[in-house]
Amino acid sequence: MQEKIGVYICHCGSNIAATVDVERVAKEAGGWDQVAVARDYKYMCSDPGQELIKKDIRELGLSRVVVAACSPRMHEPTFRRALEQAGINGYLLEMANIREQCSWISMDDHASTAKAISLTRAAVRRVVHHRPIHEREVPVNNATMVVGGGISGIQAALQIAQAGYPVYLIEREPSIGGHMAKFDKTFPTMDCAACILTPKMVSVNQDPNIKLLTCSEVVHVDGYVGNFKVKVKKRPRYVEEHLCTGCGDCESACILKGKILSEFDMGLSKRSAAYIPFPQAVPLKAVIDAKNCLMLTKGKCSKACAKACQREAINFSQQEEVIDLEVGSIILATGYDLFDPTQGPQWGYGTYDNVLTGLQFERMTNASGPTQGKILMKDGREPRRVAIMHCIGSRDENYHKHCSRVCCMSSVKFAHLVKEKLDAEVYEFYIDMRTFGKQYEEFYNRVQEEGVNFIRGKAAEVTEIDGQLTVRAEDTLLGAYREIPVDMVILNTALVPRHDTDKVSQIFGVSRSADGFFLESHIKLDPVTTTTDGIHLAGCCQSPKDIPDSVAQGSAAAAQSLAVIATGKVKISPITASIDQEFCAGCKMCIGGCPFKAITFNEDAKVSTVNQAVCKGCGTCGAICPSGAIAIAHFSDQQIFAQIEGVCSQ
Repeated sequence: MQEKIGVYICHCGSNIAATVDVERVAKEAGGWDQVAVARDYKYMCSDPGQELIKKDIRELGLSRVVVAACSPRMHEPTFRRALEQAGINGYLLEMANIREQCSWISMDDHASTAKAISLTRAAVRRVVHHRPIHEREVPVNNATMVVGGGISGIQAALQIAQAGYPVYLIEREPSIGGHMAKFDKTFPTMDCAACILTPKMVSVNQDPNIKLLTCSEVVHVDGYVGNFKVKVKKRPRYVEEHLCTGCGDCESACILKGKILSEFDMGLSKRSAAYIPFPQAVPLKAVIDAKNCLMLTKGKCSKACAKACQREAINFSQQEEVIDLEVGSIILATGYDLFDPTQGPQWGYGTYDNVLTGLQFERMTNASGPTQGKILMKDGREPRRVAIMHCIGSRDENYHKHCSRVCCMSSVKFAHLVKEKLDAEVYEFYIDMRTFGKQYEEFYNRVQEEGVNFIRGKAAEVTEIDGQLTVRAEDTLLGAYREIPVDMVILNTALVPRHDTDKVSQIFGVSRSADGFFLESHIKLDPVTTTTDGIHLAGCCQSPKDIPDSVAQGSAAAAQSLAVIATGKVKISPITASIDQEFCAGCKMCIGGCPFKAITFNEDAKVSTVNQAVCKGCGTCGAICPSGAIAIAHFSDQQIFAQIEGVCSQ
């Protein structure tokens, strides 16, 4: 049967038309077999452009449509809807990408136009073999799992819970709060971090729609959007949470009191083996450190903690448990790690006393920190000269190329805190000042007026000369090499992907970008979703960001999750694999190759089968199958060969 194909070439303003002769492409297309009409238009994705297609379908009886424009990732759903509104199946569409693959990669108008013609011809040849396929709807579980209890995860969980839907908040540490719980003040308003965060943490604990699982981590995810099956491993706390009141008697009684470096205080103080993470912890329950507790490691202890607990909450027989959850959507808010400055011996961290990281300084200046808010050197004296070094491990070809975004403002905050508490000289060593947020520039100006010395030049080395810490740097504004003696150095380290990001990406089936952070669906238009339907991103696991942006992305991820669960059903793409069981040899090679775990083996029939709801139509199984038993809907051999012939023919 002869098809009637409409071909539409987009100018995309000047994005395409600047290097591609779109009128010529349309003219060429108009002479090809089965092409009933070929037009060019300035913006095909606009309402008038879509109306043009719909009008031709109705009046000319078009049975297939080709749009030569930008990436299908941008507007293929837009044009599919246009076809459906005009009365034909949306999958009888083929797009040719003549923007990213032609006009944007060449300054040669002739070559760009020739390639655009070839790609459009390939699309026309391919679309002839398209067949109507239909999306399917599946019911949705209305629960959401949020992984990570930092400020982004807390915000996302609260937003969903306030909408009336159940939430599981999974946190691997004994308390939620993340890095923000360790901060003293937040820029630019210098609000108390605890005063902002603690009410949200308490709300999480009190909300009946939120089930909080601490000391827990996700170990397996199966299923698909709307119907995920999750296994969560919950480590023993060795304290019965329903009995513990957070009184701290066990901590005081522990024979290892003051012997173990505190993670919360960044190693600046010591704690017991039985301890409460910090005064505002949620849940406010004790936990026993299994790696250091003498009872758990050696079986030899007086059990002083258990004897001191009047509620008899200590339970050394607790075992690890695996909890099965079923949820409709997942939000990853796993946060970030801080760059380890010991990787660069030139910064002197771990070599010289009084060289601190930014987070250690946060704990020192915090009123509930190891020095009760006093800025002190190791010998107990107040420093008279303080150096603050930006971009430690970031914007550096030797470590991490990305900008951590928060460093400039947090460094300015550190300078303000030093000036506020001490009569000291402060030197900031920076590459560029990036004060991009609301009221950020004003705060930067305020700190300049406080007398802080800003030196444009990345500090090259921290050394010790005659017992005096000395920072060596090039002052690029003065064009001079400088050596500045100081008493204390604060290293503002990079925000980097968590050490277990690769493992987490495999568990959840999400991709990572070149810098190691989780990869969003589209950097501009879809920054909170992943290419795995139903799994969203929030906070610094996607890229470095400050608290306001982390909170905003937490809310955005919650909105995306609610969009999935609120309707009670979700559409599944029809572009999936299928296995012809007559040809399947039962070799199971496809099972190992499927990145989405969509294929299982039928032991009775001795053949593989595809879960259409889980399959993403990536085609990996089809490429692996030695029997040729696997076909991918919308990507048949006939369609692909026709497309290749279209590219190669003249």
